Amino acid sequence: MAYGSPVAGIDIAARQFWRADGDDGGTYLMNDGDPEVGMVNVGDVHPSMYQDWLVGDRMVIDSLSALVIKYGVDETLSFLRQAREEIRKTGANILFLVYTGVHAPMDMTRLMRIADIVIEFSTEVHQAEIERTLAVQKIRKAAAPQRLLPFIITDHGIEASTTSRVV
Repeated sequence: MAYGSPVAGIDIAARQFWRADGDDGGTYLMNDGDPEVGMVNVGDVHPSMYQDWLVGDRMVIDSLSALVIKYGVDETLSFLRQAREEIRKTGANILFLVYTGVHAPMDMTRLMRIADIVIEFSTEVHQAEIERTLAVQKIRKAAAPQRLLPFIITDHGIEASTTSRVV
């Protein structure tokens, strides 16, 4: 699961994940935005009907936030559990997007608890610059890294910053 504000870069990261290596090995289900070429518009489709579209090595659900708002957190968690189990059988990966500032804290906690990996994208304004970072908050059955990873958004997507500050 990746979460952050709409301007933090999670949608760009999701598109890069979906089109990794420039191939068509994944599926992008868009339920709350304008689908791009190759994405599947599932805005009016109940998540229980997504199963036929969950094919390929990499899948994106954009977004779980829309499902929570439309169907409630319990129904969304049920879908998340089912999708996770199906994906584990095939060895594929699925990325769920969640937008911050939309959900009650308990709903966010419940979504994060069920996810195998939780990555937070954030932005911070420093005078005339926007600093973007990502933090791996959770990795199931492993320790998460203890530092923020700065990144920049370029014309080609997201690039990890290769410099670090020494304080």
